[in-house]
Amino acid sequence: MSQHSTKRNRWLVPGLVVVVAAALIGFVAFLNTGDDDGAAPQADSGATYPYDIGVERRDAADPLAFGPVDAPVTMVVFSDFQCPYCAKWSQEAFPALLERTEKGQLRIEMRDLSILGEESRLAAQAAYAAALQDRYLDFHGALFANGKKRPADELTTDALVRTATGLGLDADRFRADMLSASTDAAVDENQRTAEAVGAYSTPSFILGGQPIAGAAPAQTYLDKLDALLPSDGE
Repeated sequence: MSQHSTKRNRWLVPGLVVVVAAALIGFVAFLNTGDDDGAAPQADSGATYPYDIGVERRDAADPLAFGPVDAPVTMVVFSDFQCPYCAKWSQEAFPALLERTEKGQLRIEMRDLSILGEESRLAAQAAYAAALQDRYLDFHGALFANGKKRPADELTTDALVRTATGLGLDADRFRADMLSASTDAAVDENQRTAEAVGAYSTPSFILGGQPIAGAAPAQTYLDKLDALLPSDGE
């Protein structure tokens, strides 16, 4: 785990203002220039998904995604299970957005990160393991119950397994999946995506190709979504 710890330390930028600024700058740089290996694919006005910028997966097998794979708009969510603002967003805004996934207007793709330490990493692995049993939303809700984050000592392996057991998940399978190499690789991939777009603070979002840094009221996201939807998307 020392490699993960070293990697995460590079994410830690002192000062909330600097962190948020870095995220915004990173988003803008990603959207406009790309890197030396080539810019991310940009969808043109004639593309099937005109707002996609190459970060969206639109993979029907993605266990961390909600809503139709062919929804007109995708929202990529970068979150950390030790982030109090992520907990607040999950209670106050996430449910309203999930309603739009049920209407077929929006696809939400979660990217759980480990910016805030080893416990965040383990919680991200645990959430992925819950997703493999089709219980991501239940597990996510349990870790952010009442819009609050759990203390770090409640994000240990045993504590996370107890949470899964309390939700009725297969505990043995959950533990094995949480600590598996494939889950580790999936969390690594989410981390690399966040680094690529400059999402150095959580929560951060890409909604219809537009970066949004920080938690906002539900209506902020809904208004942006409505502006992107085709006229018959209501």
